Amino acid sequence: MGIGDFAGRIRSFFGIRAAVSDELFDDLADLLVEGDFGAAGAFRMADRLRGEAKKGGVTDAGELRKVLALLLEQTLGEAGKAATLETGDRDLGIILLLGVNGVGKTTTAAKLSRLLRDTVGARPILAAADTFRAAAIPQLQLHGERLGIRVVAHRQGGDPAAVIYDAIEAARAANDDLIIADTAGRMHTKAALVEELKKIDRVVEGRAGLRAASGRYLKYLVLDATTGRNALTQAEIFHKALDLDAVILTKYDSGAKGGVVFSLAEELKLPVAYICDGETYQDITPFDPARFAREFAGLDRE
Repeated sequence: MGIGDFAGRIRSFFGIRAAVSDELFDDLADLLVEGDFGAAGAFRMADRLRGEAKKGGVTDAGELRKVLALLLEQTLGEAGKAATLETGDRDLGIILLLGVNGVGKTTTAAKLSRLLRDTVGARPILAAADTFRAAAIPQLQLHGERLGIRVVAHRQGGDPAAVIYDAIEAARAANDDLIIADTAGRMHTKAALVEELKKIDRVVEGRAGLRAASGRYLKYLVLDATTGRNALTQAEIFHKALDLDAVILTKYDSGAKGGVVFSLAEELKLPVAYICDGETYQDITPFDPARFAREFAGLDRE
Protein backbone atom coordinates (compact mmCIF):
# COMPACT_ATOMS: atom_id res chain seq x y z
CA MET A 1 0.00 0.00 0.00
CA GLY A 2 1.31 3.46 -0.70
CA ILE A 3 -0.09 6.91 -1.25
CA GLY A 4 3.16 8.23 -2.62
CA ASP A 5 3.62 11.80 -3.76
CA PHE A 6 0.58 13.27 -2.03
CA ALA A 7 1.68 12.00 1.40
CA GLY A 8 4.97 13.76 0.71
CA ARG A 9 3.09 16.97 0.07
CA ILE A 10 1.31 16.61 3.41
CA ARG A 11 4.66 16.09 5.14
CA SER A 12 6.13 19.13 3.43
CA PHE A 13 3.05 21.21 4.21
CA PHE A 14 3.41 20.68 7.95
CA GLY A 15 7.19 20.63 7.87
CA ILE A 16 7.56 24.22 6.67
CA ARG A 17 5.26 25.53 9.40
CA ALA A 18 6.73 25.99 12.83
CA ALA A 19 3.48 26.90 14.55
CA VAL A 20 -0.27 26.52 14.23
CA SER A 21 -2.19 29.43 12.71
CA ASP A 22 -5.56 30.17 11.12
CA GLU A 23 -3.83 30.36 7.76
CA LEU A 24 -2.59 26.78 8.23
CA PHE A 25 -6.13 25.40 8.49
CA ASP A 26 -7.34 27.32 5.44
CA ASP A 27 -4.37 26.15 3.39
CA LEU A 28 -4.81 22.59 4.62
CA ALA A 29 -8.41 22.53 3.39
CA ASP A 30 -7.21 23.59 -0.06
CA LEU A 31 -4.55 20.88 -0.04
CA LEU A 32 -7.05 18.20 0.96
CA VAL A 33 -9.25 19.21 -1.97
CA GLU A 34 -6.28 18.64 -4.27
CA GLY A 35 -5.94 15.20 -2.67
CA ASP A 36 -9.42 14.14 -3.91
CA PHE A 37 -10.97 14.72 -0.50
CA GLY A 38 -13.93 16.72 -1.79
CA ALA A 39 -14.47 20.39 -0.95
CA ALA A 40 -17.13 19.96 1.75
CA GLY A 41 -15.27 17.13 3.45
CA ALA A 42 -11.96 18.98 3.25
CA PHE A 43 -13.31 22.06 5.00
CA ARG A 44 -15.09 19.93 7.61
CA MET A 45 -11.83 18.14 8.35
CA ALA A 46 -9.91 21.40 8.63
CA ASP A 47 -12.54 22.78 11.02
CA ARG A 48 -12.47 19.60 13.11
CA LEU A 49 -8.70 19.83 13.29
CA ARG A 50 -8.92 23.48 14.29
CA GLY A 51 -11.31 22.56 17.10
CA GLU A 52 -9.11 19.71 18.34
CA ALA A 53 -6.04 21.94 18.29
CA LYS A 54 -7.79 24.57 20.34
CA LYS A 55 -9.22 22.03 22.80
CA GLY A 56 -5.90 20.25 23.25
CA GLY A 57 -3.73 23.32 23.22
CA VAL A 58 -1.74 22.06 20.24
CA THR A 59 0.58 24.77 18.98
CA ASP A 60 3.21 22.71 17.15
CA ALA A 61 2.51 21.89 13.49
CA GLY A 62 4.26 18.52 13.76
CA GLU A 63 2.02 17.44 16.61
CA LEU A 64 -0.99 18.73 14.71
CA ARG A 65 -0.26 16.28 11.90
CA LYS A 66 -0.60 13.42 14.38
CA VAL A 67 -3.99 14.78 15.44
CA LEU A 68 -4.96 14.93 11.76
CA ALA A 69 -4.12 11.23 11.37
CA LEU A 70 -6.38 10.35 14.31
CA LEU A 71 -9.26 12.38 12.86
CA LEU A 72 -8.78 10.72 9.49
CA GLU A 73 -8.92 7.32 11.16
CA GLN A 74 -12.12 8.33 12.96
CA THR A 75 -13.65 9.31 9.62
CA LEU A 76 -12.87 5.88 8.19
CA GLY A 77 -14.43 4.36 11.28
CA GLU A 78 -17.75 6.04 10.47
CA ALA A 79 -18.22 3.50 7.67
CA GLY A 80 -17.80 0.56 10.02
CA LYS A 81 -15.68 -2.50 9.43
CA ALA A 82 -15.71 -3.85 5.89
CA ALA A 83 -17.66 -7.07 5.48
CA THR A 84 -15.40 -9.95 4.58
CA LEU A 85 -16.19 -13.56 3.87
CA GLU A 86 -17.02 -15.51 7.01
CA THR A 87 -14.70 -18.43 7.51
CA GLY A 88 -14.59 -21.39 9.82
CA ASP A 89 -17.00 -23.64 7.97
CA ARG A 90 -17.30 -25.08 4.51
CA ASP A 91 -20.60 -23.56 3.48
CA LEU A 92 -20.59 -22.02 0.03
CA GLY A 93 -19.75 -18.32 -0.20
CA ILE A 94 -20.13 -16.01 -3.19
CA ILE A 95 -18.39 -12.69 -3.90
CA LEU A 96 -19.58 -10.56 -6.80
CA LEU A 97 -17.08 -8.05 -8.15
CA LEU A 98 -18.84 -5.04 -9.64
CA GLY A 99 -17.66 -1.89 -11.39
CA VAL A 100 -17.23 -0.12 -14.68
CA ASN A 101 -14.94 -1.39 -17.42
CA GLY A 102 -11.25 -0.67 -17.01
CA VAL A 103 -11.01 -0.65 -13.21
CA GLY A 104 -9.35 -4.06 -13.02
CA LYS A 105 -12.18 -6.37 -11.96
CA THR A 106 -10.87 -9.44 -13.78
CA THR A 107 -7.37 -9.19 -12.37
CA THR A 108 -8.80 -8.40 -8.94
CA ALA A 109 -10.90 -11.58 -9.10
CA ALA A 110 -7.71 -13.58 -9.60
CA LYS A 111 -5.84 -11.73 -6.84
CA LEU A 112 -8.68 -12.16 -4.35
CA SER A 113 -9.09 -15.85 -5.11
CA ARG A 114 -5.37 -16.41 -4.57
CA LEU A 115 -5.42 -14.41 -1.32
CA LEU A 116 -8.40 -16.22 0.21
CA ARG A 117 -7.09 -19.60 -0.92
CA ASP A 118 -3.67 -19.03 0.59
CA THR A 119 -4.66 -17.18 3.79
CA VAL A 120 -7.93 -18.74 4.97
CA GLY A 121 -7.87 -22.02 3.10
CA ALA A 122 -10.79 -21.24 0.81
CA ARG A 123 -11.37 -23.50 -2.18
CA PRO A 124 -12.32 -20.98 -4.88
CA ILE A 125 -13.91 -21.19 -8.30
CA LEU A 126 -13.79 -18.20 -10.66
CA ALA A 127 -16.98 -17.41 -12.55
CA ALA A 128 -16.62 -15.53 -15.84
CA ALA A 129 -19.91 -13.65 -15.56
CA ASP A 130 -18.67 -10.70 -17.62
CA THR A 131 -19.94 -12.14 -20.89
CA PHE A 132 -20.08 -8.73 -22.61
CA ARG A 133 -16.44 -7.63 -22.77
CA ALA A 134 -14.69 -9.61 -25.48
CA ALA A 135 -11.43 -10.21 -23.61
CA ALA A 136 -12.90 -10.84 -20.16
CA ILE A 137 -13.50 -14.60 -20.47
CA PRO A 138 -10.09 -15.63 -21.92
CA GLN A 139 -8.35 -13.24 -19.53
CA LEU A 140 -9.99 -14.86 -16.50
CA GLN A 141 -9.29 -18.34 -17.91
CA LEU A 142 -5.60 -17.44 -18.24
CA HIS A 143 -5.51 -16.28 -14.60
CA GLY A 144 -7.20 -19.50 -13.54
CA GLU A 145 -4.66 -21.58 -15.44
CA ARG A 146 -1.75 -19.74 -13.87
CA LEU A 147 -3.18 -20.06 -10.36
CA GLY A 148 -4.50 -23.58 -10.69
CA ILE A 149 -8.04 -22.38 -9.99
CA ARG A 150 -11.03 -23.65 -11.94
CA VAL A 151 -12.92 -21.16 -14.13
CA VAL A 152 -16.57 -21.63 -15.08
CA ALA A 153 -17.35 -19.83 -18.33
CA HIS A 154 -19.87 -19.71 -21.17
CA ARG A 155 -19.55 -18.13 -24.58
CA GLN A 156 -19.27 -14.39 -25.06
CA GLY A 157 -22.70 -12.75 -25.08
CA GLY A 158 -24.22 -15.50 -22.94
CA ASP A 159 -26.39 -15.15 -19.85
CA PRO A 160 -24.27 -14.04 -16.83
CA ALA A 161 -26.82 -15.45 -14.39
CA ALA A 162 -26.50 -18.84 -16.09
CA VAL A 163 -22.74 -18.70 -15.51
CA ILE A 164 -23.36 -18.11 -11.80
CA TYR A 165 -25.84 -21.00 -11.73
CA ASP A 166 -23.31 -23.38 -13.30
CA ALA A 167 -20.58 -22.13 -10.95
CA ILE A 168 -22.79 -22.99 -7.98
CA GLU A 169 -23.38 -26.46 -9.39
CA ALA A 170 -19.67 -26.93 -10.07
CA ALA A 171 -18.70 -25.80 -6.57
CA ARG A 172 -21.12 -28.22 -4.97
CA ALA A 173 -20.00 -31.11 -7.15
CA ALA A 174 -16.33 -30.53 -6.29
CA ASN A 175 -16.94 -29.56 -2.64
CA ASP A 176 -15.48 -26.11 -3.28
CA ASP A 177 -16.62 -23.39 -0.92
CA LEU A 178 -16.13 -20.04 -2.67
CA ILE A 179 -17.22 -18.49 -5.96
CA ILE A 180 -15.67 -15.19 -7.03
CA ALA A 181 -17.56 -13.75 -9.97
CA ASP A 182 -16.29 -11.22 -12.47
CA THR A 183 -19.32 -9.22 -13.70
CA ALA A 184 -20.00 -6.88 -16.60
CA GLY A 185 -19.12 -3.21 -16.29
CA ARG A 186 -21.11 -1.83 -19.18
CA MET A 187 -24.47 -2.44 -20.74
CA HIS A 188 -26.65 -0.28 -22.93
CA THR A 189 -28.33 1.42 -19.98
CA LYS A 190 -27.89 1.53 -16.21
CA ALA A 191 -31.32 -0.08 -15.89
CA ALA A 192 -30.13 -3.06 -17.93
CA LEU A 193 -27.09 -3.46 -15.71
CA VAL A 194 -29.21 -3.34 -12.55
CA GLU A 195 -31.69 -5.86 -13.95
CA GLU A 196 -28.86 -8.22 -14.84
CA LEU A 197 -27.51 -8.01 -11.28
CA LYS A 198 -30.98 -8.57 -9.85
CA LYS A 199 -31.23 -11.69 -11.97
CA ILE A 200 -27.93 -12.90 -10.52
CA ASP A 201 -29.31 -12.13 -7.06
CA ARG A 202 -32.28 -14.38 -7.73
CA VAL A 203 -30.01 -17.21 -8.84
CA VAL A 204 -27.77 -16.86 -5.78
CA GLU A 205 -30.72 -16.69 -3.41
CA GLY A 206 -32.69 -19.45 -5.10
CA ARG A 207 -29.99 -21.95 -6.03
CA ALA A 208 -27.39 -21.32 -3.34
CA GLY A 209 -29.83 -20.25 -0.63
CA LEU A 210 -27.75 -17.15 0.17
CA ARG A 211 -29.00 -13.67 0.95
CA ALA A 212 -27.21 -10.35 0.85
CA ALA A 213 -25.62 -9.30 4.16
CA SER A 214 -25.48 -12.97 5.22
CA GLY A 215 -21.71 -12.96 5.54
CA ARG A 216 -21.56 -15.56 2.78
CA TYR A 217 -22.78 -13.42 -0.12
CA LEU A 218 -20.88 -10.18 -0.66
CA LYS A 219 -20.93 -7.45 -3.29
CA TYR A 220 -17.67 -5.58 -3.70
CA LEU A 221 -17.33 -2.53 -5.93
CA VAL A 222 -13.96 -2.35 -7.66
CA LEU A 223 -12.73 1.24 -8.08
CA ASP A 224 -9.66 2.59 -9.85
CA ALA A 225 -7.93 4.70 -7.20
CA THR A 226 -6.40 6.99 -9.82
CA THR A 227 -9.79 8.27 -11.03
CA GLY A 228 -10.18 10.52 -7.99
CA ARG A 229 -13.61 12.01 -7.40
CA ASN A 230 -15.04 10.08 -10.34
CA ALA A 231 -14.69 6.97 -8.18
CA LEU A 232 -17.14 8.48 -5.68
CA THR A 233 -19.67 9.08 -8.46
CA GLN A 234 -19.40 5.44 -9.53
CA ALA A 235 -19.83 4.30 -5.94
CA GLU A 236 -22.93 6.45 -5.48
CA ILE A 237 -24.61 4.88 -8.52
CA PHE A 238 -23.74 1.27 -7.71
CA HIS A 239 -24.43 1.59 -3.99
CA LYS A 240 -27.87 3.09 -4.52
CA ALA A 241 -28.79 0.40 -7.01
CA LEU A 242 -27.22 -2.67 -5.44
CA ASP A 243 -26.52 -2.02 -1.73
CA LEU A 244 -22.79 -2.71 -1.74
CA ASP A 245 -20.89 -4.33 1.11
CA ALA A 246 -17.49 -2.73 0.54
CA VAL A 247 -14.98 -1.40 -1.99
CA ILE A 248 -11.76 -2.76 -3.42
CA LEU A 249 -9.33 -0.08 -4.61
CA THR A 250 -7.06 -0.95 -7.51
CA LYS A 251 -4.03 0.72 -9.11
CA TYR A 252 -2.95 2.23 -5.83
CA ASP A 253 0.66 2.35 -6.99
CA SER A 254 -0.09 4.64 -9.94
CA GLY A 255 -0.31 8.15 -8.55
CA ALA A 256 -3.48 7.81 -6.48
CA LYS A 257 -3.95 10.56 -3.91
CA GLY A 258 -6.28 8.69 -1.59
CA GLY A 259 -8.70 11.34 -0.38
CA VAL A 260 -11.71 9.71 -2.02
CA VAL A 261 -11.48 6.90 0.54
CA PHE A 262 -12.57 9.35 3.24
CA SER A 263 -15.45 10.57 1.10
CA LEU A 264 -16.63 6.99 0.61
CA ALA A 265 -16.67 6.56 4.37
CA GLU A 266 -18.18 9.90 5.29
CA GLU A 267 -20.73 10.38 2.52
CA LEU A 268 -21.73 6.80 1.66
CA LYS A 269 -20.77 4.93 4.84
CA LEU A 270 -18.97 2.57 2.48
CA PRO A 271 -15.79 0.93 3.79
CA VAL A 272 -12.80 -0.35 1.87
CA ALA A 273 -12.09 -4.08 2.16
CA TYR A 274 -8.90 -4.49 0.11
CA ILE A 275 -6.30 -2.43 -1.73
CA CYS A 276 -4.43 -3.58 -4.85
CA ASP A 277 -1.14 -1.81 -5.46
CA GLY A 278 0.77 -3.76 -8.08
CA GLU A 279 0.66 -6.18 -10.97
CA THR A 280 1.40 -9.51 -9.29
CA TYR A 281 -1.16 -11.82 -7.67
CA GLN A 282 0.32 -11.00 -4.27
CA ASP A 283 -0.38 -7.28 -4.66
CA ILE A 284 -3.62 -7.21 -2.69
CA THR A 285 -3.88 -6.50 1.04
CA PRO A 286 -6.73 -6.16 3.53
CA PHE A 287 -7.46 -2.50 4.20
CA ASP A 288 -6.05 -1.16 7.48
CA PRO A 289 -7.80 2.15 8.39
CA ALA A 290 -5.22 3.22 10.98
CA ARG A 291 -2.32 2.55 8.64
CA PHE A 292 -4.05 4.26 5.73
CA ALA A 293 -4.79 7.37 7.80
CA ARG A 294 -1.17 7.57 8.95
CA GLU A 295 0.07 7.16 5.39
CA PHE A 296 -2.27 9.84 4.11
CA ALA A 297 -1.03 12.21 6.84
CA GLY A 298 2.55 11.43 5.87
CA LEU A 299 3.40 9.59 9.09
CA ASP A 300 4.21 6.21 7.57
CA ARG A 301 7.94 6.90 7.61
CA GLU A 302 8.06 8.15 11.19
